[in-house]
Amino acid sequence: MPLLSTLSGAVIGIAATVIADRNRWRREENRHALEVRREAYTEYVTALKAAGEDIRAVALGDHMSGSAREAAVREAFRGTGLYTASERLWLVGPQHVVAAGNEAFHSLRRLRDAYAGGATVGSDEDAPLIAQRRTAMALMRNRMREDLGVGPLELD
Repeated sequence: MPLLSTLSGAVIGIAATVIADRNRWRREENRHALEVRREAYTEYVTALKAAGEDIRAVALGDHMSGSAREAAVREAFRGTGLYTASERLWLVGPQHVVAAGNEAFHSLRRLRDAYAGGATVGSDEDAPLIAQRRTAMALMRNRMREDLGVGPLELD
């Protein structure tokens, strides 16, 4: 009987240790996955913001021809690392965040195409595209914040 009690105690102790280690490993994995997503989200939002600022700067500039302007706008968009950040988001983000990020990307691309085509900053053509971009960016940020457990950001 004492041998059986000792053996039972050892089995219970080993099982408890294995369960505790497994739970600790899961928490660490979840924490690591959250950090990877946070980095990807930050990289993506930063690249979107930089691309928007860069194409706006080109649109405000003075270019000799329409083709020079188009080339400059497209290069400004490409030069921000947005495509790389987008791929990273697609790899680590959940479906609802990727969908919102994709809409933000496409809203910026529509703005890029308008500027490349000759639209000017502050024009009637530019205003609805800016509004669409702001809405898409706000939705994307809120979905990212929700995924990270931060909660929505309510700003005017």
